[in-house]
This record gives sequence, C-alpha cells and structure tokens, in this order.
Amino acid sequence: MLDYNEEAAVYDATRGGLPRAEAAAGAVLGLVPPGARTLLDIGCGTGMVTERIVAGRPGLRVLGSDAARGMAGVARQRIGAVVLADARRLPLRDRAVDAVTAVWLLHLLRGTGDVRAVVAEAARVLRPGGVFVTTVDKDASHDVGSDIDEAFAPYLAPAPADATDLVVGYGAESGLDVVGSAVFRGHGQGRTPKLVVGSLRRGYYASRLELPGTATERLVAVLAALPAQDRRRAEPAYRLLAFRRRPGPAGE
Repeated sequence: MLDYNEEAAVYDATRGGLPRAEAAAGAVLGLVPPGARTLLDIGCGTGMVTERIVAGRPGLRVLGSDAARGMAGVARQRIGAVVLADARRLPLRDRAVDAVTAVWLLHLLRGTGDVRAVVAEAARVLRPGGVFVTTVDKDASHDVGSDIDEAFAPYLAPAPADATDLVVGYGAESGLDVVGSAVFRGHGQGRTPKLVVGSLRRGYYASRLELPGTATERLVAVLAALPAQDRRRAEPAYRLLAFRRRPGPAGE
C-alpha cells in the first residue's frame, strides 16, 4: 500500500490535477441539495476536490478530514478547516452536518468491516434528510477495455471493497436510501504501459490487484512487452452514488 503521508507531495500532479478535481466536485455538487448548509468531506486527501466544492457552492460551510497527516496538512493550506481523523470514528456529534462526501476513499479500505463502519459513521453524523455522496466501483472504472486491462485480468482482486451492491447494503443497514447517481470523467487518468509499470513498483494498485510472490515481476514483463509504451489509453469514468438519511432518531 502507498504511504499517503509521502504521497501528498506528488498526489495532485499524478492524479489528473485540477481538471479531474473540477469534474469530481461538479458531479458531487449536482447530488448535494441546494439547501445544504454544512458538508463534511471525509478522506479529503490534499483538498483539491474539497476546494472546488467550496468554490462551486458559496455559502456552504465545508470541513475536510483525512487520516494521513501529510494529506491533511496540504488540504489545510487550501481550505483551512481540516481535521486529522479516522473515517471510522469521526470527531463530530450525531446529526452534525447536512451532507457527507467520500470521493476515491472506500476502495482503499481493505480491513474487515471498514467500509461498513465508514458508511455507518457517515449516517451517524448526517441530519435526517441529509445526503451521503460517495464513489463506488472505483477500480473497475479504470477498466476501459484496453490491452493494459487484459494484462491485469488474471490478477484482479475478487471482492472490491466499494462494490455497488456492498455499499448499497451497508447504507440500508444504517438508514441510508439511494436517491441519485452521477458519472464524471477521470481527466488525465488514461494510463500508458510505461506509467503502469512505474506505478506497480511504487505500490499502486494494492486495492485492485492481488500480486503474491513473483506475480508483480510477471505482470511487469507482460506490460513491458505491450506496444505503444507511451500512448495513453482511454480515460476512466467514475461513478457516484447519493444516499439520503431516513427520518427518525436513529435513521429508521
């Protein structure tokens, strides 16, 4: 797995930068009701998407949280209001905010019960009628039918942590009902074989691939033999789901 404290310094430049952040923020805001006054962005990373959410909805009070000190430090320079926090145990009271967002977070949570716990926390801090917006099937979004995807196929993890059916089920347990969805483009995320090889060696794709023993080197050899080593394949399209918290004292 990546060390996100170290990754903070290069994260934006290697993840599509501002165009991708603007696409994500625009899609998120399309699912957040216009009457929302407060929003918590969990797993906010460097805060680039969070900053665009702030810019896109004047008057919306936005708080970011991240578990990595390096990421939270960069985000704090952008939006100010950022807390260092485990998304499974948020430092907010019950029913504290009108909206919760989690962009490119759930797929990283590999511990047993982690995604369920994060969804439950989002529901806990939401006011009745509040909205939780999250990406789902993030890794699968990168499967664009390319030769890189064919090389990945034998090594795909069998159970993505953010699979739609799982997240919908966890939401239902916590009093969250699906009320909308959106798709946005992953600008700058079209992969080349050469870039993928470098990413594999740095520890990327830990949530996407299972690479025991010498599997990494076998996959690297396949990727290095692909044509057009520097040509970017198609960009992914990411999917968001929006959930509304049911009324009632505990989300019933």
